[in-house]
Amino acid sequence: MKENFKENHPECREMILPVRDALDVISGKWKISILIAMSLGHKRFMELQNAIPNITPRMLSKELKELEMNLLVERKVYDSFPPIIEYERTGHAHSLEPLIEELRRWGEYHRLVITGTNIEHPVKELQD
Repeated sequence: MKENFKENHPECREMILPVRDALDVISGKWKISILIAMSLGHKRFMELQNAIPNITPRMLSKELKELEMNLLVERKVYDSFPPIIEYERTGHAHSLEPLIEELRRWGEYHRLVITGTNIEHPVKELQD
């Protein structure tokens, strides 16, 4: 039955695979927040931790490593004493800006719908 679905719905598979790839890279509670915190330039570890409420040092370290592995963050170590380590978004990470902006807009809209603050907020505005 599984094979039959694949054969009869290749357009669905073609759409799902790249979306799954994207979600695998940016999913989780913290990755987008980290990228947003770096949006104004390079940051040191403690600057990132202070910019993102409730993130633990261990989680920040783990997420930074994953973002670096996916070529979204670059870690720069400066030869000084003590060593200075900074993180900044790569050019590849900048390609996520339109997606992050759309997520922000949808999040604002969704909050209005859920809270009942403005249920007449047109979805069309999200497409502008």
